[in-house]
Amino acid sequence: MLRPLAEGDADFFFDVYSRAEVVRYLGSARTVADRAEAERKLAGWIALDHPVHGIWGIESRQDGALVGVLLLKPIPVSAGEVDTHDIEIGWHLHPDAWGNGFATEAGVAVLKHAFASGVERVIAVTNPANAASRRVAERLGMTYAGSSTHYYDTTVSLFEITAQ
Repeated sequence: MLRPLAEGDADFFFDVYSRAEVVRYLGSARTVADRAEAERKLAGWIALDHPVHGIWGIESRQDGALVGVLLLKPIPVSAGEVDTHDIEIGWHLHPDAWGNGFATEAGVAVLKHAFASGVERVIAVTNPANAASRRVAERLGMTYAGSSTHYYDTTVSLFEITAQ
């Protein structure tokens, strides 16, 4: 189940993004240093206001506990690349929630939302070593489109899906 992020999520946010095992495959792979930094990052994500794009909390249907974050947003291109205005889907889960289908369930809901809103193509980029995220992309029906250096100033595995 997805819900908007809120200021009250700061403890969870810090817990997730301060873990090396969570951030090791994300962008700079830098952990959040302290709760104040987590609050600033969370506030920035909460402030995003767009009718289609967003960053949502993923809750467990069992107990309503926050287990992760799902993103649907414009993806930054690498330095020197032409911006193609691609829309990225991504998922960041607490290690206690790994392997329980939360990312796939949330991803299906957000892809439905994106395509119903007129988005024609969504991509996911994963670190080539991140087999778990690759499996999520595949379960979402995304097709592997090869290796790319177009995003995040690094080499990524690119996945894509188009509106049906």
